[in-house]
Amino acid sequence: MSDNHQSPIAESKLPASPVKNKIGSLFVPVRDIEASRGWYCRVLGLEESRCEIMNGHLCPLPMEGAGLILDTMPMWGGREPGGAPTFETPAFMLMTGDLEGSLAYMQALGAELVTGIEHDHWFVVKDPDGNKLMICRE
Repeated sequence: MSDNHQSPIAESKLPASPVKNKIGSLFVPVRDIEASRGWYCRVLGLEESRCEIMNGHLCPLPMEGAGLILDTMPMWGGREPGGAPTFETPAFMLMTGDLEGSLAYMQALGAELVTGIEHDHWFVVKDPDGNKLMICRE
């Protein structure tokens, strides 16, 4: 049996992909949408009033670049006792022009540190739900 995982249709016969090379938004699984909105707004310097909770489980955050949406994920495990699975590895990175200041700020917020500053370039913290987030020097 071949380890070749190609589609039965030869690649040369495929039409051009209609899928764009563009990320629209990233979803972050959270358990308490209001508490998570408050925490992320403090981290990102956003006014909570600009971050509307939609349909009782979604909170799009105004971002530069790709969007960030907090979601209790009712369709993907959010209704289970432990909620939707958290990010055990950083799924995205937040940028900073002041790495040391960002680390101090996250410590002042009471965020759980996963690492200190690594390679003078990044560190990882956990949000209140246990999702691991990377903060990286720009």
